[in-house]
Amino acid sequence: MLPFSFILLCTPSALCPHALPCPLLTVRLIRMSSTSSQAPVPDFSRLLDRAMRLLSQRDHSRSELKRKLQLSGQRAAYLQQQENIPIPDELLEKVLDWCQENGWLNDNRFTERFIQSRARKGYGPQRVRMELQQKGIGRDEINQALAESEVDWAACAAELARRKFGEPLPQTWAEKSKVQRFLMTKGFMMEDIQAVFRNSDD
Repeated sequence: MLPFSFILLCTPSALCPHALPCPLLTVRLIRMSSTSSQAPVPDFSRLLDRAMRLLSQRDHSRSELKRKLQLSGQRAAYLQQQENIPIPDELLEKVLDWCQENGWLNDNRFTERFIQSRARKGYGPQRVRMELQQKGIGRDEINQALAESEVDWAACAAELARRKFGEPLPQTWAEKSKVQRFLMTKGFMMEDIQAVFRNSDD
């Protein structure tokens, strides 16, 4: 709370009903606060340091990094039991621009690496698309990245199916349905799933 002062004009009778009448007295009250209950807003260098520590761990999308920086301010205020003051958007954008201009932040690079990483972990294009949207990547950018990706989604689906169900793959309709449902939950498209059985039959 900021220091403030004010002037209170009153008569002695107002302070004490038994006092004798006399001229007005001026009472000056000054209240000072030596400590603040609000968390300080980080400056550019401190916020940039937070961003660099996050980016040193792994790639982030611009939207994802911005959200994490906002949350870091809230977390710091909570741990210090202070009132949170939102980081100004102008300051956030300035830090993000610096990271982008110096090559630490690149949504195209992030998207490409993310697709490769999730494919290696057994996730299909539909699941990857949904996760990229959650990380703030635009629909057009996702479509372009998936179209340009060298991932063989049918081969990924076949490898995942063999690890889960063994080889040769099930041949009965009921067993094939289990394989299909499993691959769909992993985000593979129907055309890739059908290719798994088609290549298996060959």
